[in-house]
Amino acid sequence: MLPIATLLPGVEAVVEGQVLDVRIEAGRRRSLVCLLADMSGVLTLRFYHFNASQQRGLREAGRLRCFGEARRGRNGIEMYHPEYRAVSGAGEAGEAALTPVYPSAEGLQQGSWRSLTSQALQMLDNSSLVELLPAGLAGASVPLATALRYLHRPPPDAPVAELMDGTHPYQQRLATEELLAHHLGLLLIRRRARTQHAPVLADDGRLRQRLLERLGFTPTAAQLRVSAEIRSDLGSGRPMLRLVQGDVGCGKTLVAALAALTVIGCGWQVAIMAPTELLAEQHLRSFAAWFEPLGLRCVLLGGRLPAKERRAALAGIADGTIELAVGTHALFQERVSFARLGLVIIDEQHRFGVHQRLALREKGAADGSAPHQLVMTATPIPRTLAMTAYADLDYSLIDELPPGRTPVTTAVLANTRRAEVVERVRAACAEGRQAYWVCTLIEESETLQAQAAEATAAELAAQLPELRVGLVHGRVATRERLATMDAFKRGEIGLLVATTVIEVGVDVPRASLMIIENAERLGLAQLHQLRGRVGRGSVASHCVLLYQPPLSLNGRARLDAMRDTADGFVLAERDLALRGPGELLGTRQTGLMGLRFADLRRVGGLRPAVRTAAATLLERHPESVEPLLERWLPGRTRYAEA
Repeated sequence: MLPIATLLPGVEAVVEGQVLDVRIEAGRRRSLVCLLADMSGVLTLRFYHFNASQQRGLREAGRLRCFGEARRGRNGIEMYHPEYRAVSGAGEAGEAALTPVYPSAEGLQQGSWRSLTSQALQMLDNSSLVELLPAGLAGASVPLATALRYLHRPPPDAPVAELMDGTHPYQQRLATEELLAHHLGLLLIRRRARTQHAPVLADDGRLRQRLLERLGFTPTAAQLRVSAEIRSDLGSGRPMLRLVQGDVGCGKTLVAALAALTVIGCGWQVAIMAPTELLAEQHLRSFAAWFEPLGLRCVLLGGRLPAKERRAALAGIADGTIELAVGTHALFQERVSFARLGLVIIDEQHRFGVHQRLALREKGAADGSAPHQLVMTATPIPRTLAMTAYADLDYSLIDELPPGRTPVTTAVLANTRRAEVVERVRAACAEGRQAYWVCTLIEESETLQAQAAEATAAELAAQLPELRVGLVHGRVATRERLATMDAFKRGEIGLLVATTVIEVGVDVPRASLMIIENAERLGLAQLHQLRGRVGRGSVASHCVLLYQPPLSLNGRARLDAMRDTADGFVLAERDLALRGPGELLGTRQTGLMGLRFADLRRVGGLRPAVRTAAATLLERHPESVEPLLERWLPGRTRYAEA
């Protein structure tokens, strides 16, 4: 419990005190007010939904213990609709258990949760919960049923600090079993993949060498190392399942191109799947510029492709005369049939669901053979998280940036200084440089404090009449979008206003200034990706993060982190700490992730024991594997084929 005087707005707390007064206050909304006092101060409890019985009960209570969120109110610090109960005296002892507080949703009160968990615990008492962890295995020293009872109804002397921090041994027991189930699921994916055959792709290297000669620069040692790892996989006869990770601008696209040339050099086709049409278009342009001079055909499959071009593309993919197909979800539609699909490259894979990955992979499955898979992400993922979330994949890291990249200086400014930023754009473009202005919405919204791209483009064009202002977002027609991007690349457009569709895949070396509107609404990974669009040439580059005050504590922490470092992996660690793995990885789509209990920010120390336990279960206790998966991942065994 906290003294009333120490309460801060936004903090949830338990307080206890004497009832001083209970009254009904008139105003814009009629409310029941209860004044509660302890030795340190007075707190207002306010109820907008109440009845005469509740009013009488509060008057008769004498002393209350309350739980709620402290807020600023008309009488100072208040709690709105707190949970409470009458207690007989200060520091009342003898309670059977601490009162649990459950994560909830609108319409479900804590009382309902406690009633439901009480029913579940009663069912647990009336039946035996099967122990699936053999004795001696990690976590097996604590019975699961004991841990569940303790955590739902902790005794009064329970170490609250440990429970709040997630480090109590009984919490570790549950986290270990859940992580073990997740790890087993990923190992089964890997095991099943290893039982399949894949084409042995080992070419003479002539196509790769011709591309390297035309590049005009030498790949970094990291790019060459990762390319060698991929070539080894392609020649193994087993399906490659490799994750290639690297910071913004490290050259993953070239690594993917070298892998594709190995496959094409052996007479097979390559499919590249991107999350957005703009990124797919950018990939097509990059690969076509490299591949077409080598006599290879590349095609884009998108949702807005004209019917005639689409029919020609589908025919070329089906008869094998098109070696490389780039697209979005359109690639895995039923009408798309590959002649000999040897490699699937998935860019920004965390944006795709497992069903989509599976559908594209099955395009190349034939006679027990499966295509190779190369998964790429420019979203830095902390190594601990990557090894937990992608245990089914081999892991390659491009940990070196090409020479000549300039560091980007980042400034954080309130939107009230917008006029200064506009002048900064004017000055930069007058010197022959180019700028991005990124908005988070396409159209105006009455509910969000964000500038829409279309309105911003019109406003900036009026303020900067000497500049040609371009506009790009997801609803612009493909031909118009390509024409705008071409004009920007050629330097004909000085300022490009865009939504976050330019987050990845856009490379304009003369663009050295980026402004991001309402930056507080974006996560660190997305902000870092956007900032990576500048700093690609030899000119000093700058990024301005405009925010709408007031900033939340988390918003301030994110923007401060962006200003403090340009290291994507440092930012990924901070993003993990601030937002958790769900937002960082998009775990709603990953299929097997969806962890309900284990917090990946705190389980680094459990990983070695979990890996050992998983290997032991598979080898010595295989009968426990499926029940364990069904307990923690019910109905998701289909994903083990993704």
